[in-house]
Amino acid sequence: MNRRQFIQSTLGTVGAMWAVGCGSEERVLTRPAITLGQIDLSFHAAAAAVVARILTDHGHPVEFSTALHEEMFARMQRKEIDLLSSAWLPGSHGTYLAPFENEVEKLSVLYNPYAFWGVPDYVPEDAVSAVADLLKPDVAARMTKVIQGIGPGAGISRFSVEIMQAYGLGSAGYEFRNGTQQDCEDAFTRAVEEKRWVVVPLWHPQHLHHRYRIRELAEPKGLLRGKDEATLILRKEQLSKLHPEALRMLRGMYLGNAEVTYLDYLINVEKKSPAEAAARWFQENPEVVERWRNG
Repeated sequence: MNRRQFIQSTLGTVGAMWAVGCGSEERVLTRPAITLGQIDLSFHAAAAAVVARILTDHGHPVEFSTALHEEMFARMQRKEIDLLSSAWLPGSHGTYLAPFENEVEKLSVLYNPYAFWGVPDYVPEDAVSAVADLLKPDVAARMTKVIQGIGPGAGISRFSVEIMQAYGLGSAGYEFRNGTQQDCEDAFTRAVEEKRWVVVPLWHPQHLHHRYRIRELAEPKGLLRGKDEATLILRKEQLSKLHPEALRMLRGMYLGNAEVTYLDYLINVEKKSPAEAAARWFQENPEVVERWRNG
């Protein structure tokens, strides 16, 4: 018996025992376990926790699989995960999904993310309103030269490298640097505390928007690709394993950027676990959950 079969067997047994002990006629947590993939960034964990809540409410044990962008899609292609929350399509993750796109079903769009370069709102708009303005001598003299990003596999990171090259920003002393999500956030918050001019390569949804006003810079070359659809994707062979009502809810769900930003805020600032954040969100939004339930 492999690890996944063991987990499914063990969780199913525990679920059956719980149901008998409670005197329930419905067998709780006895349906097939679902391996849910989430890219290793907090807002992905936030949305995935809502998906997981729907699955567990309908009797499916959930095992999480977490990795960075390319590896997560490789795991899905290797059939190591059943469900992925979520693929940003077509811009950020389309190239990762393309080799096996015909093997998955796109269940729903959870929100509409997009990448951008931004500055704190105290940076005067008449001085910096577009990426090209970073080349102005007076702006370059004041701007923090390190543009701190996240991992190289993220869409915003790939796009930022292209922006650096297309605008010749290196010649003005700028450097784009990969790092973790925490590196990116810390660089921005430190700059704001010190009232320094800084560029942040960011995206919606993201919890910093719940705390700060960040003005997006115009990028007319289209290198940031515009809005994506954060798509919940399922391997087609798993369709028959899902509880019909869970499948209906997953197909009908939509969170939106503001709600994912709020969930991300609960996780990063209020220090809730993703499951706790999802539980609070479900408690606060019964009418939305009911709408999903009705398809």
